[in-house]
Amino acid sequence: MPIQPYLFFEGRCEEAIQFYQQALGAEVVMLMRYKDSPEPPPPGRIPAGSDNKIMHVTLKIGDAILMASDGGCTGKPNFSGFQLSLVPSDEKQATRIFDALASGGQVQMPLGKTFWSPCFGMLADKFGVGWMINMAP
Repeated sequence: MPIQPYLFFEGRCEEAIQFYQQALGAEVVMLMRYKDSPEPPPPGRIPAGSDNKIMHVTLKIGDAILMASDGGCTGKPNFSGFQLSLVPSDEKQATRIFDALASGGQVQMPLGKTFWSPCFGMLADKFGVGWMINMAP
């Protein structure tokens, strides 16, 4: 039974999808906007004018599934207490992914050799999502 992370971008989901398509080669498997829902959200659930925001998206990144939404469209995403981990096949791929995800974000630990990995680094992307790039030895 796989664990599938679900991220709430609070109004920036469309931007995040495009970013992850560029940075990670993410593929959109399914996308539904609030306006396309067979049942409208309860009153007050999303701000007026948010009909075109994303209610749900499923992204495929490599063999993994990442799900996301604009959530309540508050404009204030909060990603704390976890990081997503990617395991690239080689140092070239690790560097490419790390640099792409770090664009506009904040490097927490530069990519480099550690006692457990020939290539490891940590960052928060421009949305605040934490990532660990951890190449297997």
